[in-house]
Parts: sequence; C-alpha cells; structure tokens
Amino acid sequence: MFVLGLTATAAVQAAHTSARLALPVETARPGETVLAGVVLEMEPGWHTYWRNPGESGIATEIQWKLPEGVTAGEIQWPVPEVYEADGLVTYVHHDTAVLLVPLKLSDALPRGPLSIQAEVSWLECKVQCIPGRAVVNASLRVAEATTPSPSAPVIAQAESRLPRKSTDLGAKAAWEAPPENDERALIVEWPATQELRHARFFPYADEDHEIRPQMEPLPVDQSRVARRATVKSFKNTWPTELSGVIAFQQGSLARGYEIRVPIAEAEALPGRADAATPPSSGAGRGLWFFLLLGLGGGLILNLMPCVLPILSLKVLSMVRLGGSSTAARRQHGLVYTLGVLVSFWAIAGLVTAGSLASWGAQFQDPRFVVAVTVLMTLVALNLFGVFEVILPGSTVTRATEWSSREGAGGAFFNGVLAVILGASCVAPLLATAIGWAISQSPRVIFLVFTMIGLGLALPFLLLSFFPSLQHLLPKPGPWMEKFKVAMGFPMLATAAWLLSQTADHFGPAGPLWLGVFLVALALAAWIYGEFIQRGRRRKGVAALFALLFAAGGYVYALERELDWRHPPATPDGVHTSPARSGVNGIPWQPWSTAAVEQARQQGRPVLVDFTANWCLTCKLNKKTSLEIPAVKQKLADVNAVALLGDYTRKNPEITAELQRFERAGVPLVLVYPRDASKPPVVLPTLLTPEIVLDALDAAAR
Repeated sequence: MFVLGLTATAAVQAAHTSARLALPVETARPGETVLAGVVLEMEPGWHTYWRNPGESGIATEIQWKLPEGVTAGEIQWPVPEVYEADGLVTYVHHDTAVLLVPLKLSDALPRGPLSIQAEVSWLECKVQCIPGRAVVNASLRVAEATTPSPSAPVIAQAESRLPRKSTDLGAKAAWEAPPENDERALIVEWPATQELRHARFFPYADEDHEIRPQMEPLPVDQSRVARRATVKSFKNTWPTELSGVIAFQQGSLARGYEIRVPIAEAEALPGRADAATPPSSGAGRGLWFFLLLGLGGGLILNLMPCVLPILSLKVLSMVRLGGSSTAARRQHGLVYTLGVLVSFWAIAGLVTAGSLASWGAQFQDPRFVVAVTVLMTLVALNLFGVFEVILPGSTVTRATEWSSREGAGGAFFNGVLAVILGASCVAPLLATAIGWAISQSPRVIFLVFTMIGLGLALPFLLLSFFPSLQHLLPKPGPWMEKFKVAMGFPMLATAAWLLSQTADHFGPAGPLWLGVFLVALALAAWIYGEFIQRGRRRKGVAALFALLFAAGGYVYALERELDWRHPPATPDGVHTSPARSGVNGIPWQPWSTAAVEQARQQGRPVLVDFTANWCLTCKLNKKTSLEIPAVKQKLADVNAVALLGDYTRKNPEITAELQRFERAGVPLVLVYPRDASKPPVVLPTLLTPEIVLDALDAAAR
C-alpha cells in the first residue's frame, strides 16, 4: 500500500491575487482520486474570470506538472457572478474562488513522496486588467491508509458550492427562428420554482459558437421561466446541445444546476406565448398596428410636462424663422427631426445590444443623471445670457444662406434634448408600442423607435414645410428676447429636479456636492461670458480664473467628495424598497413575486404599483389616482394588499416583470383579483380615480 503525505506550501502572490494549492488529504491509497483545489484569493474590488469569461476577459488556466502515475481531470468551476462595466457583460469570481481538479492516482504508484506542481495563469481586473501567474506545489506521500489534511474543510466547502448536476430539472432549449447571417435566436426555459424564478443562465464556452450574455426575459405562463439568447456562429455550424449553469441566490451564496440538454425546435417548448397570464397586449396585432401606436405615442409625448420646456424653445425658433426663406425653414425642421431620430436610433441600438432594458432606464445610471443635470444648468445659463455659444467666423459667414449653422446646430441639439427629457415620461400608447418592440428583432425595434421619433418631431416638421400653418404663431418682436430669458427658468427647474434625483444614487450628499460643482461651474460660465466674450482687457487672466473654478469644483466636489464615476451599490440613506406612503397614506409593502403569491394564496386582491422617483407620469398617477383617501379606503374595504415596486435604481426582477407584461417601463399598475386562477388586470398608463376604484371592485368579486 502507498501513503501520500501533504506538506503545506506558501501562497504565491501576484499583483492583486494570490494562488495556492490545497489538498484534502495527508495520506491516501493508490487507485484513489484526490480532489485538489487551486485557491485564488482576490483583493476587494478585483475579480478573475470563469470558464466562459463572457464578452471580455480570459478564463483562468492550470498547467499541471505531475509525476508519473498521477493524472489530472478537468477543472470543476464554482458558480460565477455577473459583472457589467463599460457596456460589457462578463462572468467572474470575486473575493475567493476555489477551482477543483480531480487527481487520479495509479494503482501502480510506488511507496514514497511525490511532488505535485501546477502553473496557474489568470487575468485580474478592477479598473484596469493585469495578467497574473503563479507556480503552486505540494508534496504527496504514499502509505496504507487515507488521512485528512487541515485543508479538508476548504475543499469540502468548495465542493458544496459547485453547481449540482441535474438530469430531471426540466430545462428545455429550442431554436426560435432560422439563422440570420451568422446569428440565431435561442430560447432556454426551466421551471419557475421558488429558487429558480429569478435564476440566470450561464452558458459554457464553445470555440465554434458564442452565446451572448445579454438574455432577454420572455412572457410565458407562471410555471416557467424563459430567456431569449443570441448565438453567434464562427464556422457556419450550429450546436445541437446546450450546456451551462442555471444559477440562483440562496441567502448570500450563489448556487446552481448544471444542465446539458438537446436543442429542439420552438414548438417543443411548453408554456409559450399562448399562456393566459399575463395577457399579451400584442396578441393578434400586426407590425403596422404597433408602428401606428408608436407614431401616436410620439405625438402625445409633445404634450407631456417633461418635454414642454424644449417645445417652448422650438416655438421661439420657429417665430424667429418667420421671415426667412422657405428653404431655411424646411432645413430647420429637418435638422430638428434628424436630432430626434438620431437620439431614438441610439436608444434602439442600446435596446438591441441589451444595454437598455426599458424606457427611461438611463435615469437609473447616476453618471447619466449627473451629466444631464450639468447640461440643463448650462442651457439655463445660456438662456439667461450669462454666456453665449459662438461658432467660428467661417460658419457665421455662411449662416445667411442657410438660416445659420448656429440655428441648425441648435435645432439638432433641441431634438436631442427633447428625447433625453422625454425619457422620464411615458405617454399613453408609447408604453404599449415600446413594450412590444423590445421583444422583437433588431429591425422591428428600429422601425418602432423611428415612428416614435417621427411622431415627436411631426408638429414642427409640418410647421416648417407648410408656411400657412405659421399664422398660428405670434409675430417676431422684442418680446422674443424676454421669452428666451423666461424659458431659462423651466430649464433651471428641470436641473433642480434632476439634482434631487442624485440622492437616490449617492445618498443625502449627492445633491450637496453636485450643487457645489454647479455653483463653481456657473461662476466659471459668468467669468467666461462677462470678461472673455464681452470684455476687452485681460482675457487671459479671466480665462485662467474660469478654468480654475470649473476644474477645481469638478476635482473637489465630483471626484473627491462624490466620486461620481464610481457610485456605491447601496448608498447611505437610500432604501432599496422604500415605503412610499406618507403619515396617512397607503401602507405600501415592497413588491416581490413571493409577496404577490402569498397574498393570492390568502384570497386577497393585490394592487401593484411599479414606479420610480424619476418618472413624472408615475408621480402624476400617485398624486391624482393612487395616494388619495378614496383608494386607501377601498383597499381597506376589500382587504387588498398594496405592493410597491421601486424602479428608481436598477432592479433585474422588476425589469423582467415589465417585459413579461410587454411594458417599456414604468408606470405599470396591476390589480390581481381575489380569485388566484384569474390573471391580473393591467391598468392604463395614465390613471383616474374611477379606473383604480373600478378595478379594485372587480378584483374583490
């Protein structure tokens, strides 16, 4: 008999990750398999990559140098985490990862010590990425019995965190459609058990194919979970089998099931779109129906309060063009339309790439909120005349022929601003059109967003092409300059509203430090306008002071105090599921699918409000139709449960629920009947008290 003895080895340190080799036994017999563990310990904030790194990164590799009679098997990987940065989705490990490898000992191994060695290479990343490499080793001794080592608990714990192999999980996979060039849509489904309802699928890597990490939730019945993935082929062939890990959270630990299933045709999947719950708003409707909905939603968006400040500026610009040539007016309208369309095409591109899950989701990114707040402040200061945007002389020279480059540039910029601000409002018809579109092909997504953009730009496009309509506008005069200054106040109010949103991302310090920077920026803009643009002496000194105030305010307030480019996951003073009621308001509880199921099992109606602090339509619904005494009393009368889904910050579960009901974003208000066999009622985007009260009455029957 042989004895294997283990001698501890020191960890080998790379830049931010250390590697060591751990064995669970001190002695073992020949013919046994020893589960070796390569332990990677990463500094806080740093990560290494899983066997499939995703859209970026390199998987950790182990090259073994083993004595004769010892062979190594494949790496057994723990369940990974999702990491998103710079628009890329990767699969990683943080803190500590133990990669397990079975070492098979030959029956003919001679008695005595053996040296086990491996070279481990990895890529470690935080802001930047650094290759890491270490040589790890341990000694094994042959004897007649197997005895555990001090590292046995480490290996046992790592083994418990491996994905469980499952042959009866009920997972299915099927192609959704024929290939388009080198890509093809794949549907994967699994049962919606309590632990798997919000699970995520991590595909294994394949040198012939790539399954992109952005996976779109699909509406199916409540017994199943479905995701659409895009498969890219590198060799003009398509896989016949899908393998990977279905992962879920169990407390603070990541758990998972390993699946390996054949890929079938779409009709082989159960529980597809004919499910009774939730009702599909697109059932039986064609593409033209949703294109018209998009056009109508874009038209109505012109009347929403978030877009009105920009529309006021557009009216002013059209008045100024009243005496211009027909070509100049038409160019102005076309350039504004182009600004709107380019912005909507950019949004469509983000949706297609999976980077933007819903309408208005950009407000969930604190960096976007900070940038737009600064932009709106500068627009307001410009309207007040603190400084002016002046183009080069060559451009101004040609302005007389084409209305002016400055006018065209302003028209394009106003089109972009209209779309940016419009994202915080969801107009009627718009939610249905976008909600349907985001589950369609890229071509359809771009078509629907184009129609929405045309609807938003159409009123001003008509005014620019049909001069007879311009008699509806006031005549040019001195009032225009005063009107321009007056329009600075709505812009300033918009900036103040955006400033308040930073508290949701940075905590109470957010508005303070961004406000400090805005004051410094405003001072720099005043110096620039007063002493550089309108001054005649010492412009160099003025420019130096303007730069010092702007740069100093940015470095001190935004970079040092706020660290705005690296917002905290859960800032101090911000609740992840706030109760939104006042002292005498509705007693909202945090939304979850489990809370809905529990209330329905108790035979109680359920009111669900998916909302966000940046959603002005949501606030209007709250003020007029939800947080009112009549609705509060009705909830008490019918013994209903009120659940609040806060979408102010990113929430994958709410995103999936919005897409399940084919809604582009918040608001989404649902009323679940007392009878658990009946589907929920989806209320309109804009509510009235009668709509809510009638829905609660019906749900109680």
